[in-house]
Amino acid sequence: MITSEQIEAFKSDGVLVIRNFYDLEKEIHPIQEGIYHIIATLIRRHRLDIPVPEFSPDDFDAAFLPMIRHDRRLGSTVYDAIKQLPAFIRLLSSHRNEEVFCVLRNTKLAGLCGQGHGIRIDLPFEDRYRAQWHQDYTAQLRSLDGIVFWSPLKQIDSSMGPVRFCPGSHTRGILPVTLHDAKNPERTGAYAMQIANIDNILDEYEVIAPLTMPGDLVLIDFLTLHSSGYNTSDKVRWSMQMRYFNYLEPVGLSHAWKGGITTGTRLKDIHPDIVIDP
Repeated sequence: MITSEQIEAFKSDGVLVIRNFYDLEKEIHPIQEGIYHIIATLIRRHRLDIPVPEFSPDDFDAAFLPMIRHDRRLGSTVYDAIKQLPAFIRLLSSHRNEEVFCVLRNTKLAGLCGQGHGIRIDLPFEDRYRAQWHQDYTAQLRSLDGIVFWSPLKQIDSSMGPVRFCPGSHTRGILPVTLHDAKNPERTGAYAMQIANIDNILDEYEVIAPLTMPGDLVLIDFLTLHSSGYNTSDKVRWSMQMRYFNYLEPVGLSHAWKGGITTGTRLKDIHPDIVIDP
């Protein structure tokens, strides 16, 4: 499932791509089909004159863009609904995910970050909800020994804005942040969080943006710098995020594994030394 070379690569880089980790027929297609049916159900519910083709794993979202052009709010409904699909929950808590995490973190006690999982819907040419350069820990907390399990539901080419990573950046530790984006006041929550002096920090690293297929798994250390690319295609970028943490890591244990922004915890209450807002 994971080789010793991959384990060492993850320790060194803080990011690892495992090709064909998930079974397409058993694990990925049921999630795609569930999303397809939710979209179709909303189109019928609102009596929209939008054709819905037969289900295809490569084109499961064919009716999504026409639907949100009619009513953008339906996109939010889809976003909230799809994270509750049983097929996604099964993948979220799969034994294989847990085993890989425990091997990488050398632990026998893995946890799932509550409210730390979901399916991103990144629309073409939209920037408001694009994830800027960040470390997952400052938004998620739980434990410094955290790993994001990221996997696409569509083939990601360069025009779709693949996720960008700075290999090795996890070794810097937790980076100071501001909690507001002065240049983009419409951003809120984790989207507004800014790493201090980020441009100078990025100059120290190579930036990679691996292209991925459904079934591939990208593992991301909670402290690895990464950001969403900008989607300049005519397609939606669909991707799954599942977050695991180590209960036995000392920092997480010291604050009793508190969750981050989505659970109402203030970062400055847990790590006042890294929040530099006045």
